[in-house]
Amino acid sequence: MIRGIYAITPDEADTDILLAKVEAALRGGINVLQYRNKLADHKLQTQQARAILPLCRQYQVPFIINDSIKLCLTLDADGLHLGADDGNLSEARARLGVNKILGASCYNRIDLAVTAAQAGADYAAFGACFASGTKPNAAAAPLALFAQAKLLTNIPLVAIGGITLENVAQAKKAGADAVAVVGALFSPENPQLTEESAKQFSQLFC
Repeated sequence: MIRGIYAITPDEADTDILLAKVEAALRGGINVLQYRNKLADHKLQTQQARAILPLCRQYQVPFIINDSIKLCLTLDADGLHLGADDGNLSEARARLGVNKILGASCYNRIDLAVTAAQAGADYAAFGACFASGTKPNAAAAPLALFAQAKLLTNIPLVAIGGITLENVAQAKKAGADAVAVVGALFSPENPQLTEESAKQFSQLFC
């Protein structure tokens, strides 16, 4: 079940720094972790994901790989997240089997969420729900999408894009089962701040 605080890793080239941030977020109580590093090549992505996996196992938090089904299967990670242009969901489900998590980016489109559920996705993500520093040009996704999607699907729904401590309650009230957080969670200066942010997010989303 995808619920609560869904952390997405920042684009960090230094693996040691990234691991410190990830462990701080895990200590703070995040519920899911997705590895995403758009700036890294395949070698670095593999190195970083391989290093993060034992931490997620230690804290018993599902570890999801962004975009790469090959990396997900190579590491035996817990799941895969795909954007609309990153691969066919039905084919991904067939390759992953029934025991791994499959998530789908649905942007601001109900039809993509319905299709994702029919293809075997375990959750759908809508965003950007708020102005996003990570993806400033992302299309806006009205919070009303969550209530609409719950009438048409029976999978968990994730709010992404500009999630902060100030607006997380709005996403939850709208019907989001989980909130995906990057910038407001991972402190660029201090892992201790990341841990404190994770605790605050977790308390607000209880």
